[in-house]
Amino acid sequence: MSTDLTIPEKPQAVCKAGDFIFAAAELEHVHIYGQCEQLVKAGGVLKWVYDKDPLKVEELLKRFPGTAVARSLDEILDDKEIRLVTAAGVPSERATTGIKVMNSGKDYFVDKTPFTTLEQVAAVRKAVAETGMKYMVNYGERIGNEAAIMAGYLIERGAVGKVVHVLGLGPHKVGLPSSRPDWFYKKELYGGIICDIGSHQCEQFFAYTGAESASLNFARKGNFNYPEFPELEDFGEASIKGENGASFYFRVDWLTPEKFRSWGDGRTVIMGTKGTIELRKNIDICTENGANQLYLFNNDGEFHLNLSGKVGCPYFGQLILDCLNRTEKAMTQHQAILAGETAVKLQMLADALD
Repeated sequence: MSTDLTIPEKPQAVCKAGDFIFAAAELEHVHIYGQCEQLVKAGGVLKWVYDKDPLKVEELLKRFPGTAVARSLDEILDDKEIRLVTAAGVPSERATTGIKVMNSGKDYFVDKTPFTTLEQVAAVRKAVAETGMKYMVNYGERIGNEAAIMAGYLIERGAVGKVVHVLGLGPHKVGLPSSRPDWFYKKELYGGIICDIGSHQCEQFFAYTGAESASLNFARKGNFNYPEFPELEDFGEASIKGENGASFYFRVDWLTPEKFRSWGDGRTVIMGTKGTIELRKNIDICTENGANQLYLFNNDGEFHLNLSGKVGCPYFGQLILDCLNRTEKAMTQHQAILAGETAVKLQMLADALD
């Protein structure tokens, strides 16, 4: 068998305590906890937290006791020890905060979606060019999933040949209305379903295919199950083609049944010239396999890897080193912005066809 299925060693801390000090601000989405946890695992020290809502601050302090509470974002930005601010604010406000952070001489690591308008994209690109700081994004459906990370290693090793097509499926649960903030139901604030959770999907396409740009094929969105929330889009689909010939179709939705064991049956299928990988990210339905399942078939055979707890999330250590060394190992700035920009453009196409 020539297919290399070796799992790399799990990442360790990349720096000594005190070498990389960061802060957390704008705690609107629970993804902020994972962002902080992974940065701490990679060697970062969380010094400050800020949010207008003291209850959100209190919740973060339960997970990271001893973190200092800032009176404002400016107090964090005035601290010369802080190298990076990680945030998960209201989506429509993320770019504005990021520009302020970068103008203070600090890098910015924000939850997806990074943008809700093309004006924000242009403003962020300008700020990145003028400040030399980083505007990086937590595209967690790839960088935070061990099966998705392993897929990248296998593609680099040639396990499926040249990637020709990617299929992305991103179903989610809405949960109870009371479990969601008001902005979740206001399109101007969350940007639309393709702009929001579709940005995860777009990033995976660029990561797995190596495409540097893409043209839009089609996009559609709708509200099929929540008439009481007319601005909530619960279904979206889209297709793009990379400049290298690779193509992509994805579907995202908020239609996962409430009693389903996972928040969604997230899957990605990566077809190449020599084989195919399927990722069952959150659950392998009708089995007890759990999350992080990878299936591969090529001319060497059929393979199944259960990757939970085996791969880790190297992105976060790479990000710390990128910030310290001014490199682009975790993700290029071009890719981080391009994925969000492509999602915004697809959302605009779907809106125009509505």
